[in-house]
Amino acid sequence: MDQVDLAALRQEYADGGLDVDDLDPDPVAMFRRWLGEAVAAGMHEPNAMVLSTVGPDHRPSSRIVLLKGLDAWGFVLFTNHTSRKARELAANPSCSLLFPWHPLERQVRVEGTAQILDRETVEAYHRSRPRGAQLGAWASAQSQPVASRAELTAAYDAVEERFADQPVPVPDHWGGYRIVPDKVEFWQGRPSRMHDRLMYVRSEPGWEIQRLAP
Repeated sequence: MDQVDLAALRQEYADGGLDVDDLDPDPVAMFRRWLGEAVAAGMHEPNAMVLSTVGPDHRPSSRIVLLKGLDAWGFVLFTNHTSRKARELAANPSCSLLFPWHPLERQVRVEGTAQILDRETVEAYHRSRPRGAQLGAWASAQSQPVASRAELTAAYDAVEERFADQPVPVPDHWGGYRIVPDKVEFWQGRPSRMHDRLMYVRSEPGWEIQRLAP
Protein backbone atom coordinates (compact mmCIF):
# COMPACT_ATOMS: atom_id res chain seq x y z
CA MET A 1 0.00 0.00 0.00
CA ASP A 2 1.30 3.45 -0.92
CA GLN A 3 2.21 5.71 1.95
CA VAL A 4 -0.52 8.22 2.78
CA ASP A 5 0.47 11.87 2.42
CA LEU A 6 -0.97 13.14 5.69
CA ALA A 7 0.02 16.74 4.97
CA ALA A 8 -2.18 16.68 1.87
CA LEU A 9 -5.30 15.51 3.69
CA ARG A 10 -7.45 18.62 3.96
CA GLN A 11 -11.13 19.40 4.28
CA GLU A 12 -12.49 22.91 3.86
CA TYR A 13 -15.20 23.64 6.43
CA ALA A 14 -18.03 25.76 5.08
CA ASP A 15 -21.34 24.40 6.38
CA GLY A 16 -22.11 27.25 8.75
CA GLY A 17 -20.99 29.60 11.48
CA LEU A 18 -21.61 30.24 15.15
CA ASP A 19 -22.02 33.56 16.93
CA VAL A 20 -22.76 34.53 20.52
CA ASP A 21 -26.31 35.47 19.55
CA ASP A 22 -26.83 31.87 18.42
CA LEU A 23 -26.12 30.46 21.89
CA ASP A 24 -28.50 29.56 24.68
CA PRO A 25 -27.51 31.23 27.98
CA ASP A 26 -27.07 27.76 29.50
CA PRO A 27 -24.42 25.40 28.05
CA VAL A 28 -26.38 22.23 28.84
CA ALA A 29 -29.41 23.58 26.98
CA MET A 30 -27.15 24.55 24.09
CA PHE A 31 -25.65 21.06 24.09
CA ARG A 32 -29.13 19.54 23.97
CA ARG A 33 -29.84 21.60 20.86
CA TRP A 34 -26.68 20.46 19.07
CA LEU A 35 -27.18 16.87 20.19
CA GLY A 36 -30.69 16.94 18.76
CA GLU A 37 -29.32 18.20 15.46
CA ALA A 38 -26.68 15.44 15.46
CA VAL A 39 -29.39 12.83 16.02
CA ALA A 40 -31.60 14.36 13.31
CA ALA A 41 -28.63 14.26 10.89
CA GLY A 42 -28.47 10.48 11.33
CA MET A 43 -24.99 10.42 12.82
CA HIS A 44 -23.70 7.06 14.06
CA GLU A 45 -23.75 7.11 17.87
CA PRO A 46 -23.93 10.89 18.35
CA ASN A 47 -23.70 10.25 22.10
CA ALA A 48 -20.19 8.80 21.73
CA MET A 49 -17.62 10.91 23.55
CA VAL A 50 -13.94 10.80 24.37
CA LEU A 51 -13.36 10.76 28.14
CA SER A 52 -9.87 11.84 29.21
CA THR A 53 -8.51 11.27 32.70
CA VAL A 54 -5.12 11.66 34.39
CA GLY A 55 -3.36 8.88 36.29
CA PRO A 56 -1.29 9.14 39.46
CA ASP A 57 1.81 9.30 37.23
CA HIS A 58 0.36 12.50 35.68
CA ARG A 59 0.00 10.79 32.30
CA PRO A 60 -3.32 11.33 30.49
CA SER A 61 -5.41 8.52 29.04
CA SER A 62 -8.45 8.68 26.76
CA ARG A 63 -11.17 6.32 25.63
CA ILE A 64 -14.54 6.49 23.90
CA VAL A 65 -17.57 6.00 26.15
CA LEU A 66 -21.27 6.72 25.68
CA LEU A 67 -23.24 9.60 27.15
CA LYS A 68 -26.23 7.98 28.86
CA GLY A 69 -27.79 10.89 30.67
CA LEU A 70 -27.92 14.68 30.63
CA ASP A 71 -29.44 16.96 33.23
CA ALA A 72 -29.08 20.49 34.52
CA TRP A 73 -25.98 19.49 36.51
CA GLY A 74 -23.99 17.69 33.84
CA PHE A 75 -23.14 14.72 31.63
CA VAL A 76 -23.80 11.16 32.82
CA LEU A 77 -21.93 7.94 32.02
CA PHE A 78 -21.79 4.45 33.52
CA THR A 79 -18.84 2.13 34.02
CA ASN A 80 -17.08 -0.45 36.15
CA HIS A 81 -15.66 1.23 39.27
CA THR A 82 -12.58 -1.00 39.17
CA SER A 83 -11.67 0.09 35.62
CA ARG A 84 -8.67 2.26 34.86
CA LYS A 85 -10.80 5.34 34.22
CA ALA A 86 -12.63 4.87 37.52
CA ARG A 87 -9.41 4.42 39.46
CA GLU A 88 -8.00 7.57 37.88
CA LEU A 89 -11.19 9.54 38.58
CA ALA A 90 -11.07 8.38 42.21
CA ALA A 91 -7.56 9.83 42.55
CA ASN A 92 -8.23 12.92 40.46
CA PRO A 93 -11.86 13.73 39.55
CA SER A 94 -10.83 16.44 37.07
CA CYS A 95 -11.49 15.22 33.53
CA SER A 96 -12.60 16.25 30.05
CA LEU A 97 -15.08 15.13 27.40
CA LEU A 98 -14.97 15.55 23.64
CA PHE A 99 -17.87 15.02 21.23
CA PRO A 100 -16.38 14.77 17.70
CA TRP A 101 -19.29 15.45 15.36
CA HIS A 102 -17.26 15.44 12.12
CA PRO A 103 -20.20 15.19 9.65
CA LEU A 104 -21.59 18.46 11.04
CA GLU A 105 -18.13 20.07 11.18
CA ARG A 106 -18.64 20.50 14.91
CA GLN A 107 -17.14 19.43 18.19
CA VAL A 108 -18.01 20.09 21.82
CA ARG A 109 -15.32 20.12 24.51
CA VAL A 110 -16.19 19.82 28.19
CA GLU A 111 -13.88 20.31 31.18
CA GLY A 112 -15.18 19.49 34.62
CA THR A 113 -15.28 17.31 37.71
CA ALA A 114 -16.60 13.75 38.04
CA GLN A 115 -19.08 12.99 40.81
CA ILE A 116 -20.17 9.42 41.64
CA LEU A 117 -23.85 8.79 40.92
CA ASP A 118 -26.24 7.73 43.67
CA ARG A 119 -27.22 4.06 43.79
CA GLU A 120 -30.87 4.72 42.90
CA THR A 121 -29.85 6.31 39.59
CA VAL A 122 -27.42 3.47 38.84
CA GLU A 123 -30.01 0.80 39.54
CA ALA A 124 -32.64 2.53 37.38
CA TYR A 125 -30.23 2.66 34.43
CA HIS A 126 -29.08 -0.93 35.00
CA ARG A 127 -32.68 -2.15 34.74
CA SER A 128 -33.02 -0.40 31.37
CA ARG A 129 -30.02 -2.22 29.83
CA PRO A 130 -30.30 -5.33 27.67
CA ARG A 131 -29.83 -8.51 29.67
CA GLY A 132 -26.59 -9.28 27.83
CA ALA A 133 -25.09 -5.96 28.93
CA GLN A 134 -26.22 -6.62 32.51
CA LEU A 135 -24.45 -9.97 32.47
CA GLY A 136 -21.36 -8.42 30.89
CA ALA A 137 -21.02 -6.03 33.82
CA TRP A 138 -20.59 -9.09 36.06
CA ALA A 139 -18.39 -11.09 33.69
CA SER A 140 -15.77 -8.50 32.80
CA ALA A 141 -13.05 -7.36 35.19
CA GLN A 142 -12.68 -4.24 33.12
CA SER A 143 -9.14 -3.07 32.26
CA GLN A 144 -7.54 -6.17 33.83
CA PRO A 145 -5.37 -8.51 31.72
CA VAL A 146 -7.00 -11.75 30.50
CA ALA A 147 -5.27 -14.79 29.06
CA SER A 148 -7.56 -15.24 26.06
CA ARG A 149 -10.93 -14.62 24.47
CA ALA A 150 -11.90 -18.07 25.70
CA GLU A 151 -11.39 -16.90 29.28
CA LEU A 152 -13.79 -14.01 28.71
CA THR A 153 -16.35 -16.32 27.14
CA ALA A 154 -16.10 -18.74 30.05
CA ALA A 155 -16.61 -15.91 32.54
CA TYR A 156 -19.71 -14.74 30.68
CA ASP A 157 -21.10 -18.28 30.45
CA ALA A 158 -20.60 -18.76 34.20
CA VAL A 159 -22.48 -15.54 35.00
CA GLU A 160 -25.25 -16.45 32.56
CA GLU A 161 -25.69 -19.78 34.36
CA ARG A 162 -25.54 -18.13 37.78
CA PHE A 163 -28.42 -15.77 37.02
CA ALA A 164 -30.45 -18.13 34.82
CA ASP A 165 -34.20 -17.48 35.06
CA GLN A 166 -33.80 -14.56 37.46
CA PRO A 167 -33.23 -10.80 37.24
CA VAL A 168 -29.61 -9.67 37.03
CA PRO A 169 -28.77 -7.41 40.00
CA VAL A 170 -26.39 -4.47 39.84
CA PRO A 171 -22.83 -5.52 40.69
CA ASP A 172 -21.37 -3.72 43.69
CA HIS A 173 -18.41 -2.69 41.53
CA TRP A 174 -20.55 -1.09 38.81
CA GLY A 175 -21.88 2.48 38.79
CA GLY A 176 -21.54 5.80 37.10
CA TYR A 177 -20.50 9.44 37.13
CA ARG A 178 -21.90 12.84 36.43
CA ILE A 179 -19.33 15.16 34.86
CA VAL A 180 -20.16 18.61 36.23
CA PRO A 181 -18.81 21.15 33.74
CA ASP A 182 -16.66 24.17 34.50
CA LYS A 183 -16.03 24.95 30.82
CA VAL A 184 -17.96 23.97 27.70
CA GLU A 185 -16.66 24.90 24.25
CA PHE A 186 -18.76 24.79 21.07
CA TRP A 187 -16.61 24.56 17.94
CA GLN A 188 -17.93 25.12 14.43
CA GLY A 189 -15.69 24.70 11.39
CA ARG A 190 -15.27 27.71 9.10
CA PRO A 191 -13.37 28.32 5.82
CA SER A 192 -9.62 28.96 5.86
CA ARG A 193 -9.36 27.40 9.33
CA MET A 194 -10.94 30.53 10.87
CA HIS A 195 -13.21 28.39 13.00
CA ASP A 196 -15.78 29.64 15.50
CA ARG A 197 -14.91 28.70 19.08
CA LEU A 198 -17.30 29.88 21.78
CA MET A 199 -16.63 28.80 25.35
CA TYR A 200 -18.87 28.95 28.42
CA VAL A 201 -16.87 29.49 31.62
CA ARG A 202 -18.52 28.97 34.99
CA SER A 203 -18.34 32.06 37.21
CA GLU A 204 -19.86 33.12 40.52
CA PRO A 205 -22.95 34.84 39.06
CA GLY A 206 -23.46 32.26 36.29
CA TRP A 207 -21.91 31.43 32.92
CA GLU A 208 -19.67 33.78 30.98
CA ILE A 209 -19.14 33.30 27.24
CA GLN A 210 -15.81 33.90 25.55
CA ARG A 211 -14.84 33.75 21.90
CA LEU A 212 -11.50 31.96 21.37
CA ALA A 213 -9.11 32.37 18.48
CA PRO A 214 -9.17 29.24 16.26
